Amino acid sequence: MNQIVLQLEQLDSVRLNYGNNGELVLSIVQAFIMFGVALGIKPLHFKTAFKYPKSVITGVVSQIVLLPLVTFLGVCCFRDYLTVTVALGAILVACCPGGNVSNFISSISRGNIELSVSLTAISTVSAVIVTPLNFSLWGNLFINSSGLVRELYIPISDVFKTLFFIIGLPLLLGVLCSAKFPRFTQIIAKPIQRISVAIFMAMVIIAFGANFIKIITYVKYIFVIVLIQNALAFLAGNTAARVMHLNDRDRRTLTIETGIQNSGLALMLIFNPAIFPPEITTGGMEFLAAWWGVWHIISGLGLSLFWNCRRKSLYDKTMAQRFCLHKNYI
Repeated sequence: MNQIVLQLEQLDSVRLNYGNNGELVLSIVQAFIMFGVALGIKPLHFKTAFKYPKSVITGVVSQIVLLPLVTFLGVCCFRDYLTVTVALGAILVACCPGGNVSNFISSISRGNIELSVSLTAISTVSAVIVTPLNFSLWGNLFINSSGLVRELYIPISDVFKTLFFIIGLPLLLGVLCSAKFPRFTQIIAKPIQRISVAIFMAMVIIAFGANFIKIITYVKYIFVIVLIQNALAFLAGNTAARVMHLNDRDRRTLTIETGIQNSGLALMLIFNPAIFPPEITTGGMEFLAAWWGVWHIISGLGLSLFWNCRRKSLYDKTMAQRFCLHKNYI
């Protein structure tokens, strides 16, 4: 067994520390974030699926089918350098819906905000059913392709219950609040969304501080894995958009929506003892999902900065060419 695998196996015995009742707090924060997302979901966003069906269908397929498939192929190609738990962690993150910061990053990237919100809404609502089925499918395919005898047992009913309380119920309450009390929702929607993102970022910072030594010690083993998977996710979304000949705004949006994943939800599933009992070592899954939560924000903002700088450079070049043409004409 190579040295990389031996080092990654050390992760399985390491548990991240979120303090007393940390898992419960994370679940509440995740549910609050979903409630904030739901306040911004309106029937108009689902009408986008009929107004721009090609972009929406391409985005949904990219998130629900293409990303898990690309991740599965990736972990299969590098199975000699990965442990089973790290590989399953990558697959689980790929099977989760888009992250809650994707709309913000799409907006500063000058993407299609209506499409971004629509894709987030569709992937989040469908996650209650799609996530457990996708993880069971690709997780078991990986285990079988690795030649392991044991089968991955995913208690779909327990996953469904967890996703219902973390995603389904908050979404239902948010949509009902938006429909029944539109004026009140208009007042509280943006503050709640900003507060929820701030709380989530605070949780990430607090968790980073509480696990600083562990993260510094082990993140080097996970960093490259997450970097490659996240890059493949961005590439998958961008390639799908180009194959379908979508415009530049929609391509940026699909790139972001495919590359920004709800890794916080993945952590909630990993921490649930009904889904992953305490006797199952999940340290590799925890570290991968936790670092995803940090890295996809960094990479998403970096990609947005690249696009904006490129756009400004093209604009300056175009203006310079127009000036030269005007000068020659005079």
